[in-house]
Formats: sequence, structure tokens, C-alpha cells
Amino acid sequence: MKFSLIVPTVVFGMAISIPAIAQNDVPASQSMHQAGQEIKQAGSDTAAAAVDTYHGTKRAVKDTAITAKVKTALHEDKSIGDADIHVRTRAGVVTLRGRVPSRLTAERAEQLAMQTEGVRSVNDRLTVMPMVGAE
Repeated sequence: MKFSLIVPTVVFGMAISIPAIAQNDVPASQSMHQAGQEIKQAGSDTAAAAVDTYHGTKRAVKDTAITAKVKTALHEDKSIGDADIHVRTRAGVVTLRGRVPSRLTAERAEQLAMQTEGVRSVNDRLTVMPMVGAE
């Protein structure tokens, strides 16, 4: 992976350093040193961006898996029933939104989410709306 990042960076660095080398009033050794430093910095910046992208993608995949596990747990729990619960996960933090028939249902949904592997915390944004005709 590093080689595939370094080659384009070196080529880019050389391309941007040619005008600096072509200047008459700057010694060639100084121009080459400056170009080398710019290439080094560009390589470092590119590597850092690649690492950030990798970690961001890895976190997104984990979050998607957590969301799927929470949705499955909610769907399989008889006490949740057909409650309208939407699940979103960001960096291991699950947010539950939607309407549920009782506070007990909301608490159970939060409990199921919290018990799911990988969940760091749960934001309960559920709205309790008793079903029409329920007593």
C-alpha cells in the first residue's frame, strides 16, 4: 500500500518542483533540497489522508453491522411488536427514533440496543404514542 502512495506523490512533487529548479537566482542544491522537503510533506499528507479514509470506512462498516444487529434484536423481540423504531449508529452510538405504544416498549428497545455487541451508548429519541382504542 505504501509503494502505491509514494510513487504518485514523488511524481507530483517533482512536477511541482520543476519551476523552483528552473529559477536562475536560487542554487540548484537549495532547489533540490526544497523539492525533496515538499515531496516528503506531500507523501506524509497523502499517507495521513489514506489512514483517515481507512479508519473512517472501517468505522462505517462496524456501524452498519451494529445497526443491523439492533434492528434484528428489535424485530425478534415479542414485546416490541410492530413498533415504528428507526435505528442509526455513529461511532458505536445508537440512536433510536420513532413511535412506540408505551414507555415500557421504549425501555425494552433501549435495553436490547445496549445489549448489542459494539454499542457504546444509546440515545433514546422514541416518542410514546398510545395506540388508538387502547385503554
